[in-house]
Amino acid sequence: MKLRVSAVQYHLHTIQSFEEFAQQVEHYIKTAQEFDVDFVLFPEFFTTQLMSIGNEKGQPLTIQDLPDFTDQYRSLFIDLAKKTNMHIIGGTHVIRKGDRLYNVAHLFYPDGRVAEQAKLHITPTEVKEWNMSPGDGLEVFETEKGTIAMLTCYDIEFPEIVRMAKAKGADVIFCPSCTDDRHGFYRVRYTSHARAIENEVYVVTTGTVGSLPTVDFMRANFGQAAVITPNDIPFPPRGILVEGEINHDMIVTADLDLELLYKVREKGSVTTWRDRRTDLYPDWK
Repeated sequence: MKLRVSAVQYHLHTIQSFEEFAQQVEHYIKTAQEFDVDFVLFPEFFTTQLMSIGNEKGQPLTIQDLPDFTDQYRSLFIDLAKKTNMHIIGGTHVIRKGDRLYNVAHLFYPDGRVAEQAKLHITPTEVKEWNMSPGDGLEVFETEKGTIAMLTCYDIEFPEIVRMAKAKGADVIFCPSCTDDRHGFYRVRYTSHARAIENEVYVVTTGTVGSLPTVDFMRANFGQAAVITPNDIPFPPRGILVEGEINHDMIVTADLDLELLYKVREKGSVTTWRDRRTDLYPDWK
């Protein structure tokens, strides 16, 4: 089984309307479509760009206002997924359930279905400044191109949750991310490599670039897309199929061969998944 993936280094800048946001999204989608892509990944928190639209008084919107765009966001991506026959991981969007805010990754299927995975590990800034709540469960998602999981940014820094995703059958981890400096970026990047090696899976990650000068905590972004592999003979020595230029507005594309994962798990130079010492530490199911 082979699949082609694209990851968007989404350029954040001030906009005046939802229509501007939709046009920018459609630009990236059409670019991926020209490469005959099966999956396209957008970054975490890229819909915070909508907060720059502001209110009738010219003031920027707050995180509490972002869920008001949920219906428009979903309609836009459902329509694009159906039109292009692609699976779209629409980055993350903040939704409201009851009186709580959740940072939720969305998978838009070509047939119009929508799957959700709330971020499970919340950073101190998300808790303190935006009062985010964590999700309460991990799911994996079946597609005609294989089984995937969506783990957002900070989630990838916790080995247990990726073990669980692999145990549930995920071969590809999509990791939308948003980091504001090199330290945060490399935490996500290095642990993405570790998770790919530990679990013999692909990790597709990307982040926001650009700036939203009027939106608190989105003024600085440091991002780069990458498609990351295990480090074994069938794969590139550095474990990178493709990566973008840091902080550039662009999209990267690569082909994933799931058969290579299965071969490495069975007869690789190392077989990290098979060689787990579950007599010494817990298994993850």
